[in-house]
Amino acid sequence: MKKYFGKFGGQFVPETLVMALQQLEHSYLTVGKSRKFRQELGRLLRTYAGRPTPLYLAKKLTARGGGAKIYLKREDLLHTGAHKINNAIGQALLAKMSGKRRLIAETGAGQHGVATATAAALLGMECDVYMGSVDIARQAPNVYRMELLGARVIEVASGSRTLKDAINEAMRDYTASFETTHYLIGSALGPHPYPAMVRDFQSVIGKEAKGQFAAAEGGVPDALVACVGGGSNAIGLFFPFLNEKVKMYGVEAGGDGNGHAARLTGKGKPGVLHGMKTYLLEDRHGQIADTHSVSAGLDYPAVGPQHSLFMEQGRVKYAEADDSEALSAFHLLSELEGIVPALESAHAVAFALKLARGMGRGKSIIVNLSGRGDKDVDHVRKIEGER
Repeated sequence: MKKYFGKFGGQFVPETLVMALQQLEHSYLTVGKSRKFRQELGRLLRTYAGRPTPLYLAKKLTARGGGAKIYLKREDLLHTGAHKINNAIGQALLAKMSGKRRLIAETGAGQHGVATATAAALLGMECDVYMGSVDIARQAPNVYRMELLGARVIEVASGSRTLKDAINEAMRDYTASFETTHYLIGSALGPHPYPAMVRDFQSVIGKEAKGQFAAAEGGVPDALVACVGGGSNAIGLFFPFLNEKVKMYGVEAGGDGNGHAARLTGKGKPGVLHGMKTYLLEDRHGQIADTHSVSAGLDYPAVGPQHSLFMEQGRVKYAEADDSEALSAFHLLSELEGIVPALESAHAVAFALKLARGMGRGKSIIVNLSGRGDKDVDHVRKIEGER
């Protein structure tokens, strides 16, 4: 496996972690490529996670946009409510078949933590999840779900008390425990081989969408849209379409005027964080900048390294949707289609509406509806009550 995507990616870790990552890469290239593994993963994704997910033509949302047809890839219908379960089952099964008995993870929005705890319960493994204090407060329902599933949620009260700091603590744990523990990273980021491995597990999204669109409309869509935090739901949709004449758009968190998490729209620059070289946000002192988003899952200062390459190549265009646009889309999709989206996904919906108007009729867009909004309802209600 290649360690770099162009000049991005790599393995910027302490020597104590190199052996763990080499062991993981070897497991992925042997166990993970075996027929036994692929058959069992396919079985679990079908019978447990709920694949394939539908590709839904959102007619009323399309009418509101006034232009291109808007299709939704319904990852929100998966078990646990988001695309995260695809990767969680894949990595957990790999760990189990490689002789590991414990999983650790970090989480922001809580969906990856829930997916990891679910996979651990399914496969009979121990599970610890690191989560920042800020995210614990705004994602209380998911914290309870993780504990209900048998996981231990470990609060991280250092730094910004969000996803960045949870990742730091999870990496410290992994360094000390990798002989019995697998660190289940939830997005297409971190040191090699995680970005490529997570991308591969999430590519089921794009593979399905490609076949489903061909059956519904013929050919391929004109555009793909997905939100980008770490970037796994976007890379999962985009990757199978890379060789097609399809425009791709990644939507970052534009924030609220006081903070944001937009790394690829001219506000970030290359650097090293959490074991990888990629685009990230720094303050004027060269330190990792604090970020803000109404959605916990987009509140991260760096991005998966393959997205950095796509941005520099121009293969994917990156844009922003701010907090107010995401909240409006959250309400709009709920009211028009009876689908309550995750706030992360609402950023993609907000951008897709603007894109559809500009593209005009006769064109088609697929939006990756990466998660459902159950976890965000109380958070949105609190924000709007304060306003």
